[in-house]
Amino acid sequence: MASSVRSAHPATTATGAHRSGCPINLTLEMLGDRWSLIVIRDVMFGNRRHYRELLNLSEEGIASNILADRLKRLLETGLLSKRDDPTHKQKGIYSLTEPAIQLVPLLAHMGAWGRRHTPVSHELSVRAELLEKGGDQMWEAFMAELRSIHLGAPAPRRSVFAELQAAFERAVKRRRTSSK
Repeated sequence: MASSVRSAHPATTATGAHRSGCPINLTLEMLGDRWSLIVIRDVMFGNRRHYRELLNLSEEGIASNILADRLKRLLETGLLSKRDDPTHKQKGIYSLTEPAIQLVPLLAHMGAWGRRHTPVSHELSVRAELLEKGGDQMWEAFMAELRSIHLGAPAPRRSVFAELQAAFERAVKRRRTSSK
């Protein structure tokens, strides 16, 4: 007989109720709009930790009110944390929490799916390609690095972030060179 086990910290909707106890539904209630995942993506892959960086460097052009709302939601759901920036008392530094770091495999799968089924740009899909080819081993190394950056864990030897960034920069340079 299967038993129903509820998480100690279930996701809630704005009203506090869940549509169902389905894990896919509960995940979508927590992450269920594109902007939440875009903000997590930008913190994770772009190391954008301040509000202004997230606003001004957004490829998709997120509106300031939407960004403020998503940051508030991500803080409330425990996917991001925020601390004061010691260099400026009116700034905050956003960090991924462990549950957000554990989204790396999901985002890698989404990127791989997107590369196969959508009209991606080479520059913006090169990181997804590397993560797909790198598989579990690369994802684990990236999560260890994110734990170091965001949670204060010891720094790993391998920097997946640097590998992904270098590949992106090479792709941008190639595009610029070929369009001349």
